[in-house]
This record gives sequence, structure tokens and C-alpha cells, in this order.
Amino acid sequence: MKTVGAFFKLIRWPNLFFIAFTQVLFHFCIVLPSAFGSYYSFPLQLNQHLFWLLCAASVFIAGSGYIINDYFDINIDQVNKPGKMIVDRAVSRRQAILWHWIISIIGFMLSAYVSYRLRNPFIIIGNTACIGLLWVYSTTYKRQLLIGNVLISLMTAWVILVMLVAELPGWWNGKLVEVIEKATAARLSRIALLYASFAFVISLVREVVKDIQDMEGDRKENCRTMPLVWGVTASKVFAGTWLFVLIALLFITQVYVLQFGWWWAAAYILFLVMAPLVMAVRNLFKATTTHQFGTLSRFIKWIMLTGILSMIFFFFYTR
Repeated sequence: MKTVGAFFKLIRWPNLFFIAFTQVLFHFCIVLPSAFGSYYSFPLQLNQHLFWLLCAASVFIAGSGYIINDYFDINIDQVNKPGKMIVDRAVSRRQAILWHWIISIIGFMLSAYVSYRLRNPFIIIGNTACIGLLWVYSTTYKRQLLIGNVLISLMTAWVILVMLVAELPGWWNGKLVEVIEKATAARLSRIALLYASFAFVISLVREVVKDIQDMEGDRKENCRTMPLVWGVTASKVFAGTWLFVLIALLFITQVYVLQFGWWWAAAYILFLVMAPLVMAVRNLFKATTTHQFGTLSRFIKWIMLTGILSMIFFFFYTR
């Protein structure tokens, strides 16, 4: 039982649940209500069986990434979080690398199956790239300036975009011929890009905050993360700038949705997403200790959750 518990801690099961939850919300609250309206039916190709398989593929690939990250971060974690280490403590290195390969292969096979069934090569290409990039990130890019942060943020955005790519294969082969179909595809694309952009920016900010939090261990491993190369102040300015960009993006979105009378959605975004983002900016520039940056990182994660939960409003407004 201890091994099972260690395994679930190693794959960060709450984060995997969040990934699956994001894809479920996007599928059931945005795609299906938009595709099957009162007067038309949009031709979706991702049935429920394939949807759950693709969702599982995303979870397996992410889980394998967490394992390989801990595998190569043993020396760093001995400094930054010695009390939370799993590899080399509760789980041997050999077990960790074995689990990584098993889970990666399962994620790859699920992706290949869905890609084959849909005749959609972009799914297997994208998910295979994620498997490879997660390995390279853990071995190399995580220790380099900015590139590792950007890669993780792009893969966070891919969690949403892969569902869109799978749902709308008619984009690139001319299958969408009706005006209503093209309009629906364009609308779903805009919504997906909006949430993917939100996920990218908020993830990028959190990665920078985590780098500041983990400076001590990263320095001992000769990493070249942003706070070690540019300094803490410059890193705060970088993260704060992106937070302001995100707030501006949400403000523009607010102005747009209010034209349709989405008052409850606008109020939700204002008080549970934009206001916390303003608080995050304030706390970012006030933070000076490792504990404060750790608290800020968790707070940003909650903002990500409230932002993703706003998908629920599309279920009610597009029915």
C-alpha cells in the first residue's frame, strides 16, 4: 500500500485530475452545447469512447512527465524539498524509470489509436512531441533560461488545444461547407484559443515564481533559470508584465461578452479571476522569502482553477 501511495504522489494525482477536469469541461460545456444547438447539428468526429481515451492519453503523458522530472531532480529536491522526496526514498530509481516508460507507452498507444480512428495525424504528432519534450525538459531545458518555462506553458495550453484539434478535423480538408458549420468552427476556435492563451500565460507566470522559490537548489546544480541569470527583481517584472497582459486580455473579453448580456459570467470573471490576478501582482512584488513565493505559486494555481471553471457558463449560455 505504501508503494501505491508513493506512486500516486509521484505522478501528482491532483494535477492529473485537473488536466482531465479541464478537458471534460471543454468537451461537455463548450464543444457539445455549441455543436448540437436547437436548430442545427455540427459534425463532430470525437465520440464519447474516443474522447475518454484521448483524455486518458493526456493524463498518462502528464503523469510520465512528473515521474521523469523527479527522477532527474533528485539532487535539486534534496535542497528545495527534502521532506517531500519520493524517488530514492519511497520509490527506487529503477522503479521510477520503469513506471515512466510504461506510462509513456500507454499514453502513446492511446494517442495512436485515437489518431488512427479519426484519421487525424495531428493528435499522435502533438502527443508524441509532448512525451519527448517532457524528457528533454527534465534533462536539459529545465536548467536553461526561459526555454523550459515556455515549453511547460505550451504543453499546458496543448491540454485544451488537443481536444479542439480532435473535435474539428474538417478544418484542413474542406469538410465544413455550411455557413453555420464554418461559423461554429470559428467560434469554437476562438474560445479554445482564449482558454489556451489563459493557460499558457498563467502557467508561464507560475513557472517563473517556482524558479524563484527553488533558487537555492537550482544554484547548487548550476542551473541557469531566470532568477539566477537575470535576478529576482527582473524575474518579478517579467512575471508581473505577463499578469498585466492577462488582466488586459480578460478585460477585453469582459467588454465583448457583456454585449450578449452574460452578466453572471462577467461578474464571475471579475471577482474570481481578475481580482485575484491583481492580488497576485501585489503579492508577487511583496514576496521576499521562499515560503511567500510558495504560497504565491499555490494561489496562482487556484486562479488557474477558477479560470477553467468559467467554462461552465458556456453550457448555460449556448444551449
